[in-house]
Amino acid sequence: MNAKNRKTLKDVFARPVLSGILWNDIEALLISLGAEIAEGRGSRVRIALNQVRAVFHRPHPKKETDKGSLQSMRRFLENAGVKL
Repeated sequence: MNAKNRKTLKDVFARPVLSGILWNDIEALLISLGAEIAEGRGSRVRIALNQVRAVFHRPHPKKETDKGSLQSMRRFLENAGVKL
């Protein structure tokens, strides 16, 4: 995990929830953690990490992830055993 991925992880776990985190940065973080990412229909993305699975929607037309999705991503990472 490089410094940018560590910053993204810190931003995902930040309280209060931050806005403006790029989805591409979150995907790069997930890949660095060893997650498997598969494309679904439309903007769906299937993610598997440490035998925990979830489906997220890529933000569009904006590139930034909204606060609700960030909260869901935080829960997913916590359930997968990822800690700050």
